[in-house]
Amino acid sequence: MSALYNIFRDAAGVSTDSRTLQSGQLFFALSGPNFNGNQFAKQALNKGAIAVVVDEDVSISDDRVIRVENTLRSLQTLGTEHRKKLGTTIIALTGSNGKTTTKELIHSVLSPTYTTVATQGNLNNHIGVPLTLLSLQEDTEIGVVEMGANHLGEIAVLANIAQPDFGLITNFGKAHLEGFGSLEGVVKAKSELFDYLKTTNGLIFANADDPKIMVQLKGQDPITYGTETTARVSATLLTENDAIRIEVDQQEIQTQLSGAYNGYNALAAYAIGRHFGVSPQNAKRALESYIPDNNRSQLIRKKDLHITLDAYNANPTSMQAALASFSKKGGKKIAVLGQMNELGKHTEIEHKRLVDWIKASSIDDCYWVGSAFAPFISSDKYFSTVDQAIDYFSKTPLGQASILVKGSRSFTLEKLVDVFH
Repeated sequence: MSALYNIFRDAAGVSTDSRTLQSGQLFFALSGPNFNGNQFAKQALNKGAIAVVVDEDVSISDDRVIRVENTLRSLQTLGTEHRKKLGTTIIALTGSNGKTTTKELIHSVLSPTYTTVATQGNLNNHIGVPLTLLSLQEDTEIGVVEMGANHLGEIAVLANIAQPDFGLITNFGKAHLEGFGSLEGVVKAKSELFDYLKTTNGLIFANADDPKIMVQLKGQDPITYGTETTARVSATLLTENDAIRIEVDQQEIQTQLSGAYNGYNALAAYAIGRHFGVSPQNAKRALESYIPDNNRSQLIRKKDLHITLDAYNANPTSMQAALASFSKKGGKKIAVLGQMNELGKHTEIEHKRLVDWIKASSIDDCYWVGSAFAPFISSDKYFSTVDQAIDYFSKTPLGQASILVKGSRSFTLEKLVDVFH
């Protein structure tokens, strides 16, 4: 691997997509169910790749072609080698909900004080994690690495690739049940990060208010945060307005995040910042200036409408948390909810539970998008597609109201915001 590492050090970066490859980058020809990167090796060379890493015979006579047994494993091994050579401090985080928002908040708190690199977007899988590690520079002091999974064993693999010094699990929830099988499966899979840190004497940050988290850490000494007075970083979360406020260290932090669940995400970032020596004032400034985007907990004002756009993804746990916070708002409350994907055999029961919860809640109106709701809804407020919903809302004024928009990514519910009036 040393020869490949030397080429990487001379490269202008790493690419796994010949369409976006820039001249001077090192190209890894990855393959999947519907593509074979080896077929694009020549294209990558023609675009100026410093070298191409392939695992098939590509019939190209060029010194820049590097043949390996498995390109994905080579990418992962290269990421680990680079991380070890630099010795950068790595903070890893996973969880069912809030990973990306928490990662961005940690980055916001640490980056004014430390040279910090964080996972771009949600590139948090077996490809994204090594790519994040390979983006670390000589002067990078802290890397914040997000880890996602939908099957048992995947977090263990990612932890061994990134070799984190610190770790955080945001929560355990009913996400990717199709792959994990049950909530117990989720707990076991996500806890693989804790397992790695326990065996390597790494340091864990933990939500003291979450019994599912704390029971996994019996016998450990995590740095805790929460509203419990026994937490190392103890705070009060105030959620009576659109955005959460946090009282901690004798100061008040006014965030631009909605929902109590995001209060814990912000508090996790605050606790990590304090551990790394960030002053309370600088942590407060960073959290207050963070504005969520990419359809994650965005607060949008549109004349008489107060919209909470949280349409990047949805599962039963994140949906329940969002609705619990939303239902506490005053005034007229309207929910527009999209189908929750990747629930497998749990699809029918979880969607019925959601419909029953809404019927018993203080939410005034609810609109449903996605066929999983069809067996339980018989009204003009059900739409099988987002396009049907767009047509309805473009013709239907909503008056003065608070609106929650939440659903799985494939439903692109953010398109509705433009037609709400």
